[in-house]
Amino acid sequence: MIKINVVELLKKRGKTKYWLCQQMNLTSRNLNRIIRGETTAISFKYIEEMCKYLDCTPGDLISVVNIDDE
Repeated sequence: MIKINVVELLKKRGKTKYWLCQQMNLTSRNLNRIIRGETTAISFKYIEEMCKYLDCTPGDLISVVNIDDE
């Protein structure tokens, strides 16, 4: 399963989901759907913007998690 590490990266940088939504011009509903894994695709544009605002790489943002580990 693919996990988007937005919450962890926001905490590390002292930022909020609201702040990220404002920076990316993204609704909180859509950001929460991305965070919860309720989307089937994320555009490269969003990945690039998240990396830009969270000062991270795609490898920091995205991880593969074994479902049995959760």
